[in-house]
Order: sequence, then C-alpha cells, then structure tokens
Amino acid sequence: MAPTNRSKGPAGLANHEEYEMKFLIGLHINPAVLDALSDEEKAAIGDGHGAFIEGLKKSGELISTQALVDPSQAAVVSVRNGRPVVTDGPFLEAKEYLGGFYLIDCENKERAIELASQIPDAAIEGLGVEVRQVMFADGQLEA
Repeated sequence: MAPTNRSKGPAGLANHEEYEMKFLIGLHINPAVLDALSDEEKAAIGDGHGAFIEGLKKSGELISTQALVDPSQAAVVSVRNGRPVVTDGPFLEAKEYLGGFYLIDCENKERAIELASQIPDAAIEGLGVEVRQVMFADGQLEA
C-alpha cells in the first residue's frame, strides 16, 4: 500500500507517511469488573489512557477516540411498517458493552495489536480490547 504525504508513523518517529490501513480498537467494558476496582486502580486506568493517547498523537497514528455513555442511556431504533420504533436501553442483555474506541491508522494488523496491548484495560481480567480492521470509510472499500 503506497503511503500518502501526511505525517504519520510508528514509534514516535517524525515525518513518516500515512499508512491508510485503519483499525478500530474497541473497548469492551464490564461494569461489575470496574466497580470492583479501587479508586487508585481506576485512576491508573485513566492515567494509562491519557499516556496512550499522547503516544498515539506523537506517532501520528491516532485518528479519533471516543468514550460512550452507559448503555442504559442508549436508544435502539428499528423500522417496522415504514415507521421508526424506539426502545430505551441496550439491545441485548450482556455483561459487557462497548464503552469506547480508538480509531487508528497504522502500518499493519501486528502494529494495531501491539498498540492495543498498551491499553490499560487489556491487563484487567474481565475487560476486553478488540482490534478490527476498517473495511470501508466514506463509502469506499479499504484495500
């Protein structure tokens, strides 16, 4: 894949080019696991995410990151007989839910996995960090 001319690259190296291989790192949260953590452990997770974000910014691999509200505040929308039907709360009953994500641009899946392993959640039993390549964006299929 030929890089473009925007500044991107791994390991904090300046003036690397954009890879245009995008991955979503999904953070799957289990409220019971988080509730069992001490205030210090929760603070360490927050600090770890802050450091992770700064590292991604320096390397140029961060596209976006977002945290999501609790699924109890979600609305599920479906269309039946041409009319929207809205249900409050999560679609499925589950212990884990998508709590946020990082959208990154990096060289390959191995690099995406390397980055995901640096997320503090990955070291906590009961929390999940998932890496998935972006298949298309803005209506165009990715290579």
